[in-house]
Amino acid sequence: MTTQAQKDMLQKVQQEVGFIAALDQSGGSTPKALKLYGVDESEYSNDEEMFACVHAMRTRIITNPAFDGKRVLGAILFENTLDRDIEGKSSARYLWEEKHVVPFLKVDKGLADEQNGAQTMKPMPDLDALLAKANEQNVFGTKMRSVIKMANEAGVKAVVKQQFEVGKQIIDAGLVPIIEPEVDIHSPEKAEAEALLKAELLAHLDTLADDELVMLKLTLPEQANFYKECIEHKNVLKVVALSGGYDRDEANQRLSENKGMIASFSRALTQDLSAQQSDDDFTAVLDSTIQGIYDASAT
Repeated sequence: MTTQAQKDMLQKVQQEVGFIAALDQSGGSTPKALKLYGVDESEYSNDEEMFACVHAMRTRIITNPAFDGKRVLGAILFENTLDRDIEGKSSARYLWEEKHVVPFLKVDKGLADEQNGAQTMKPMPDLDALLAKANEQNVFGTKMRSVIKMANEAGVKAVVKQQFEVGKQIIDAGLVPIIEPEVDIHSPEKAEAEALLKAELLAHLDTLADDELVMLKLTLPEQANFYKECIEHKNVLKVVALSGGYDRDEANQRLSENKGMIASFSRALTQDLSAQQSDDDFTAVLDSTIQGIYDASAT
């Protein structure tokens, strides 16, 4: 069942300018994210304390006056964040009801071992239950990540096939999937891998029914406007860019050269934020960061 909130979210994503904040670092990437934020591993002693620290970081970002729906279209959370509250509301409801920011949920369980120069996603046996939970919390869409390391046709095909199979399951649950077949920025065959990826994406997009909408989350390409056909495809709501390890200045520069593509940055969003900053300093840095990413997304 489509709620009025979901209709409003769809309209926002379709019509408004902005970017998506990727606040979905999960188990494996959390210690690194916290260290960059100035929280050392000595400050927590188990997973529960670690996730409490990262939730405090995300809460500080999300509740900050600089973080608002005028420039931030959406935010990607992971399940642990979905289960926690922000100022007395569930995280997803807080995002939408207080900030007018569209909530997304990371649903993958990490990457399988590399095969044919690519890593597909590990199995997701509990996906239906997670999607039901997302619907209860008024989440709009989901995100799931695979990685392509080489221009290997079999590897690229396996990644895209799996992404669209799971994507259909997500669409059937009434949510909009963000399909994320990341191309490793360090790949010696990055441009060739992107060419294979685009062909596969367009082939799969053409199989979707008119009402089956997806979003794509793609590595910033070697050639500007390379994903133009994907951006213009009738089944694609938005094409968002991952920073993929580029620092924010380079990510913003590359993004600004790709018309119609918007940011969905994680590390590039938080790279200059610190737990030790005063509230005024934190707000100033976050505001400047958000404005820069917004401007690059608005081209």
